[in-house]
Amino acid sequence: MHTPLTLFWFRRDLRLHDNAGLYHALKSGNPVLPVFIFDTEILDKLEDKKDRRVEFIHEAIRELHTQLTQLGSTLIVRYGKPADIWQQLSEEYDIAEVHTNHDYEPYALVRDKAIGAFLNAGGTAFYTHKDQCIFEKSEILSGAGTPYTVFTPYSRKWKEKVNEFYLRSYPTETYFEAFFKTKPLEIPSLQRMGFEATGQPFPSKTVRNELIEHYKERRDIPSIPGTSRLSVHLRFGTISIRELARKAQTLNETFLNELIWRDFYMQILWHFPHVGQGKAFRPEYDKIEWRHDEKQFQQWCEGRTGYPIVDAGMRELNATGFMHNRVRMVVASFLTKHLLIDWRWGEAYFAQKLLDYDLSANNGGWQWASGSGTDAAPYFRIFNPASQTQKFDPQHIYIKKWVPEINSFEYPQPIVDHAFARERCLKVYQKALKGL
Repeated sequence: MHTPLTLFWFRRDLRLHDNAGLYHALKSGNPVLPVFIFDTEILDKLEDKKDRRVEFIHEAIRELHTQLTQLGSTLIVRYGKPADIWQQLSEEYDIAEVHTNHDYEPYALVRDKAIGAFLNAGGTAFYTHKDQCIFEKSEILSGAGTPYTVFTPYSRKWKEKVNEFYLRSYPTETYFEAFFKTKPLEIPSLQRMGFEATGQPFPSKTVRNELIEHYKERRDIPSIPGTSRLSVHLRFGTISIRELARKAQTLNETFLNELIWRDFYMQILWHFPHVGQGKAFRPEYDKIEWRHDEKQFQQWCEGRTGYPIVDAGMRELNATGFMHNRVRMVVASFLTKHLLIDWRWGEAYFAQKLLDYDLSANNGGWQWASGSGTDAAPYFRIFNPASQTQKFDPQHIYIKKWVPEINSFEYPQPIVDHAFARERCLKVYQKALKGL
């Protein structure tokens, strides 16, 4: 293959439309051949061979492959370690440049540094671009030039700085002629990679204006479809954050704030990488004496705590890979405050189960719930599951859907008394933090 090519490496940006790195690749002056790698460094760690995230990615890749085939091009899809795959690609093709989009997670930073060094050593340029958030890294800093660690001033600065330049779409379609013309290549099947499809439908990526307009008043009610369910599409980049932020700007500030939280937690992970390595954002919270009670943890995981709102949330997660955001806060508070079980256990369980799992947001949410994070709920604020139920599911519509046996003898007694758990939590936290 003697035609110098530009390769575009798809990762968390599985779309042709409004894709920053793809736009720059298409403008490179060389024919563009896109690549996707099913990364065994990640896949080999997944115990569930019916992992719906792998199924979601595989579906998105098939859709991309179809679109590229219709444009007279193709998608190279490989299965293996990225270092090995790039070695193979550099032997098979004359690669002038490689473009991709930034990823901020610890593993990705190490991977990209190694791949960049390998390509550069062989005379190939490696470029990465901002695509999955509006502002990243050090783009939003305080007046003193330091990263924000509290959301409200961060969001204020975000809204002051944002303008049409940051929200406009990349016109990739204008340059589709630059895709390398070649016959379609085969995609490895899920089965060949050791995974199975469940065939269950995924949330739609259609952005419904009516839902965003009423987001503020509906988002806390778990029994109604008041949230967008777009998080999995943002996680894997099957929709554009810029388009969604433009829409949110005109329709609903509460929804826009949720998008700003994504940027906020990504910049926290960037500036404070210890949070992605199992450490509390506030180091003093690593002194808490957690109860490593595996039996109670298992009861929490299975939705058998005797607290209906908690059990409903965990069963929804286990059955669907989704949990309503209000309920996520309740179950996380229950694990860390009522059961005094380390937030890292809960974080890891969510990482295993959530379809929309995203390291920065999942970590941020769990640290918030346990009191150890940025903008954290003070340790003495302990969600009362009964009052949360009264407020957000008073008719038990959500609870009865997931805990149908609630009023029968089959339903377990509460595994801990609320008043006792609250007192115990306050004592243990105060003991750990008394030096403050």
